Amino acid sequence: AMNSDMDGDIENQVELEEKTRLINQVLELQNTLEDLSARVDAVKEENLKLKSENQVLGQYIENLMSASSVFQTTDSKSKRK
Repeated sequence: AMNSDMDGDIENQVELEEKTRLINQVLELQNTLEDLSARVDAVKEENLKLKSENQVLGQYIENLMSASSVFQTTDSKSKRK
């Protein structure tokens, strides 16, 4: 009887260690997922900022081009050919 008790204890111990290991893995994966989500959010935010900066620059360049005589004389030059 003594022997089977010990076997049972060892089995329980192994099962407990296995469960603990799995729980730790799950927790680690959850942390990784949280980190990745946070990084994705940060990248999205940065992307939106860059997009709007890009629009502002595009508008600025358009305004410069329309104000500059260099870009406006192209029409008359092409007509001369």
